[in-house]
Amino acid sequence: MTPPRDRRQDRRMEQAADRQAAREAAKRKDHEPGIGHRLGQIGVLGWMIVTPMLLGLFLGRWFDRLAGTGITFAAALLMAGVALGFWSAWKWMHRP
Repeated sequence: MTPPRDRRQDRRMEQAADRQAAREAAKRKDHEPGIGHRLGQIGVLGWMIVTPMLLGLFLGRWFDRLAGTGITFAAALLMAGVALGFWSAWKWMHRP
């Protein structure tokens, strides 16, 4: 035969289970992304900045070759690409 259970022990066990369930619910509610997700975000952010820069540079060099200018269009479109890249990264970081 099993001895009768102590009601206080049962109540403590029930309270501990309730506390654990509350901690798990809070963890699900305030989920913090993992390191892989954060590294992925950094990679996307980098490409958002670099892609318009490179596109501006290649278009500028093509225009310079057509017009016979030195690096005028390349420099101007590179700066435009930098501005566009940082603006798009800023908008992406501050999206709702």
